[in-house]
Amino acid sequence: MTENPKISFRTDVREEDAKTVRAIVTSTGFFYDSEIPVAVELVEERLRIGLKSDYYFVFADVDGRTVAYTCFGPIAGAEGSFDLYWIVTHNDYRGKGIGKLLIGETHKAIRAMEGRLVIAETSTLDKYTPTRHFYDQMGYTLEARIDDFYKKGDGKVFFVKRF
Repeated sequence: MTENPKISFRTDVREEDAKTVRAIVTSTGFFYDSEIPVAVELVEERLRIGLKSDYYFVFADVDGRTVAYTCFGPIAGAEGSFDLYWIVTHNDYRGKGIGKLLIGETHKAIRAMEGRLVIAETSTLDKYTPTRHFYDQMGYTLEARIDDFYKKGDGKVFFVKRF
């Protein structure tokens, strides 16, 4: 990354984003092989049926290259509640503050959609300690935990941000 990168955000979803999302998610080494196609499918669903998919995206571009993104959407049957499905920064760009800016843009988008809270879920594995710390730093509250959710020894935690 250059010394003073130009970071921009966009919400439009482009054909090339499916390939880019795959590369971003794969670069992290955080996700199970079975999760990577799910990330790509959400982009493809949005491209196929548009806003009817209820999948919304914010992409972070650095010097013209997409390096991070979020995917979120309203929770059916809940007024003003949103799920944060994905927030991922390419491994080469982690630790540079892009995720903090990106989640800020995502929160703005959710509030503009009359969102009153957003739920983020993650793993209890040690390698996700930085992820859990990130949510703490961004004002999320740990509200629930399910042990052995993903597999034995890998639980799931739920963080909530209220606006």
